[in-house]
Amino acid sequence: MLYFIYELWAQANAAGAEWAHNWRWLNIFQYITVRSALGCLIAFSFVVSIAPKMILKLISLKLGQPIRSAEEVHKLNELHGAKKGVPTMGGILIITGVWVSVLLAAKLDNTFIWVTLFGMTSLAILGFMDDYLKIKHQNSKGVSSRGKLIAQALIGLAVMFMLQFSPESANYQLIKEPLSWGALCVPLMKQPLWEMGWLYIIFGAAVMIAMSNVVNLTDGLDGLATGCSLSAIFAYAIMAYLAHHYVIANEYLSIPQNPNLGELLVFLSALAGACFAFMWYNCHPAQVFMGDTGSLAIGGALGVVAIAIKQELMLFVVCAVFVIEGLSVVIQIIGFKTTGKRVFKMAPIHHHFELLGWKETQVTTRFWMISFFCAVIGLLILKIV
Repeated sequence: MLYFIYELWAQANAAGAEWAHNWRWLNIFQYITVRSALGCLIAFSFVVSIAPKMILKLISLKLGQPIRSAEEVHKLNELHGAKKGVPTMGGILIITGVWVSVLLAAKLDNTFIWVTLFGMTSLAILGFMDDYLKIKHQNSKGVSSRGKLIAQALIGLAVMFMLQFSPESANYQLIKEPLSWGALCVPLMKQPLWEMGWLYIIFGAAVMIAMSNVVNLTDGLDGLATGCSLSAIFAYAIMAYLAHHYVIANEYLSIPQNPNLGELLVFLSALAGACFAFMWYNCHPAQVFMGDTGSLAIGGALGVVAIAIKQELMLFVVCAVFVIEGLSVVIQIIGFKTTGKRVFKMAPIHHHFELLGWKETQVTTRFWMISFFCAVIGLLILKIV
């Protein structure tokens, strides 16, 4: 919408219209940085304004978070017992805020914007179904693991096919040379590691599946997933801006460049604004949880952005907290099946630290700090080549 207003002004100004001269400040809407800042403010303001009524509505509908019994989680039930009845599905606030902000602030003829919105929203719908079934049956099962994985795979493949056949995907460059869509780029290397071809579609879908699941696993304490997501969002927002800038990307940083990637800065700014607003109600003690509706969507969105700017492997650095949370579950399962003993007191690993005696706020704050430093490290190593 804002960019459309700029275009109307530009046409009128070129035609010499008097009103265009008086409204020449509309020229600022052409700049990605301005629209990104406005997008963040719009998303934040929107979520803050509707959150209280939405939370009351969720409470009235009795959409409270089911808490696992003492037989399932033992001491953790004592630590988290007070969370029973706190409304979940709060991810609806984040997704709605992003949509409103992007429609107002982004350039809407950009394929990367629509594909990212599709991936995020599709996973949000899957998460909503999972949350609904958990509430309906008052347990932690929800959608079956197999059903969820199949749905995530189909969404991931759909996203990759849309990107594969998008005209914008033919515009990648690396050090002023054409870069194929199927090239796997590695941080610290000036040349692609592997020309994957059609295998890149499967690889990208796997990235989306992994990211949506690890963010979902991290969402176990008040504000934990939201705060860690914000660090990753800001890091990838900066990378998206750098990747769209011809001189910076090609001549200074030597990273994959595509002029159409800049609009992802608007999307990520909107996501950051929505998450910041949600954090107001999600910090300890939480008034609302994002649920799978929010965590699957945020993780999937980060995965799509990482694929679009061809910095998928940077997720291991920027999203290290999410990666560690996911690995802790895998290690716990393998360890228990092979030795009959648990490696951690409980997985994901944030529960391990809780059972060691750390307070919930200590775990959350320390994980935020680690996430922030990992995001900074990810940005710093863009230039170390």
